[in-house]
Amino acid sequence: MRDTLELLAPARDADVGIEAVNHGADAVYIGGPSFGARDKAGNALADIERLARHAHRWNARVFVTLNTILRDDELEDARRLAWDVWRAGADALIVQDMGLLELDLPPIQLHASTQTDIRTPEKARFLQDASFSQLVLARELTLAEVQAIAAAAPGVVLEFFVHGALCVAYSGQCYISHAHTGRSANRGSCSQECRLPYTVTDAQGRIVAHEKHVLSLKDNDQGANLPALVAAGVRSFKIEGRYKDMGTVKNVTAHYRQLLDRLLDERPDLRAASSGRCRYTFTPDPARSFNRGATDYFVNGRQSDIGAFDTPKHAGVEIGHVTRVGKDHFDLVLTDASAALNNGDALTWWDRQGELQGVPVNVATPLGGRTWRVQPNAPIETLKDLRRDAAISRNRDMAWDRLLEKKSAERLIPVDLRFEASGQGYVLQLVDADGHYAHAEVVHEHQRPKDAARNEATLRENLARLGGTIFEARAVDIVAPWFVPASVANALRRDAVAALEAARAAAFEPLPRATPKDPPAPYPEDTLSYLANVHNTKAAAFYARHGVKVIEAAYESHERSDEVSLMITRHCVRWSLSLCPKQAKGVIGVQGTVRAEPLTLVSGGERLTLRFDCKPCEMHVVGRIRKSVLREAKAQPVSFYRTRPAARV
Repeated sequence: MRDTLELLAPARDADVGIEAVNHGADAVYIGGPSFGARDKAGNALADIERLARHAHRWNARVFVTLNTILRDDELEDARRLAWDVWRAGADALIVQDMGLLELDLPPIQLHASTQTDIRTPEKARFLQDASFSQLVLARELTLAEVQAIAAAAPGVVLEFFVHGALCVAYSGQCYISHAHTGRSANRGSCSQECRLPYTVTDAQGRIVAHEKHVLSLKDNDQGANLPALVAAGVRSFKIEGRYKDMGTVKNVTAHYRQLLDRLLDERPDLRAASSGRCRYTFTPDPARSFNRGATDYFVNGRQSDIGAFDTPKHAGVEIGHVTRVGKDHFDLVLTDASAALNNGDALTWWDRQGELQGVPVNVATPLGGRTWRVQPNAPIETLKDLRRDAAISRNRDMAWDRLLEKKSAERLIPVDLRFEASGQGYVLQLVDADGHYAHAEVVHEHQRPKDAARNEATLRENLARLGGTIFEARAVDIVAPWFVPASVANALRRDAVAALEAARAAAFEPLPRATPKDPPAPYPEDTLSYLANVHNTKAAAFYARHGVKVIEAAYESHERSDEVSLMITRHCVRWSLSLCPKQAKGVIGVQGTVRAEPLTLVSGGERLTLRFDCKPCEMHVVGRIRKSVLREAKAQPVSFYRTRPAARV
């Protein structure tokens, strides 16, 4: 797949996945009935089968997430699930737990989840040698780091997140949710502590930031970086969002499909991973879907504006400003003269404290020109700091939503048709853009037409009428100058199309399962801490087989009640608040020789320490597990891996 580009879209359910395919996805990732890293986005096997049948018509693929860490008592259920989704037509499993590789799995392709924390060439090379075919890289990588991984692991497809929400921690390296609530991000149940407001204090107890969402990031947007990512070695472009609604998936998938198609048009050495071209009834615009602002994160180096510190909510798109506030309404002027307000829209503005406020529109009335009167769905006196000249944004546009609720795309495969006479009738031959061939024949007497030109035009029109199929006529070649009744031409066309769909289905090939290197490739390290997320004995056996001598149990095993790094991240609060010593005049460039004092995060009664590892430029969020979480855990039966002496591993 080194010469193909794959657009990978999310699906919270089969219907969303089907629309993702219709809007241009080359592959869709979806949760199975269990063991997916979004525990509220599970799907029945019948729905996965329905999605796979639809996707495979365009040679698009379905990847099923089986990417939580597993207890020993869950391994057998996970093994059965792997077989079930394979039988349902899934093309690959996205996994985190290496214990799965010790089980009897079906011959399905394996992809390493971003939860496996792939940041180095050594880790990528190991996973390639361990039989993974596709690697979902850490979101924090720079172009140079991606390029180094591509050089070290030439036998795998590199997958990179290009759009959507960003986890602030290296994926798989965040335990705050489990420590505070007992809900493990590694087991699909993150409580999103990173989106909470925190007060930041320094070593002397002085307030650095008050009630700011300092661990909340803007959303990922790599639209401008696609050519550079391709040049660095990325071949699969992943959109985040298995909780996203149908309209968002349609909109964002269509946007990236258009970007990739333009890139493919410029790069004849590359091709799309699936078939067909899309047409849309709307103009894709990711800014109109839920987002927290946009950042390209670390792809082009460290940036100071990656945080969504003021709010983790969707502020929307600015549309105008307030001109008057009345007793039960307010008036505003729209920036765009062609824009309009709708009943049910939602409007937002920033109050004087820099906090986002909002209200739904009950009734919107045009006053002429660009001026509109809004009767809000709340008393005016409750709308904090709504004032004259306040900038107004819209984060729900009912007209846009209604547009995306309808059929909004068609995806068609070009096909060439050739009609000619046979000995006893006529034959119609079809060849699609992928080179698949099919034909259909009909027995019918040959009759001379009364009007040759009109006859040919009518026949051409009937043969090219491919509406309701996945094909569109690119060329129609008519060799037979005979009169053909419309009923005969239509039946011949239907039979030929059915034969072509059957030919495509027969030619569909499953993705090959890679073979692990023999003897087993050594793991890059011989000691693993809790950060390796080893939660069952099979995972421990996997690492031992690959040369690891000391294997600590996963944090979820509750062996660590001391202070540990509950999150490791490349995001630096000091840097984002312009407090990093490296940002001082004359200090830039002394990486590895400066040390930043810790900061403290306070939210409610919870305190966390920020420690700064300046050499690799990383931040550790340090804390301990709540006693209430430990008490609840001790009441549960133990069915996971415990740390053992090295000699017993």
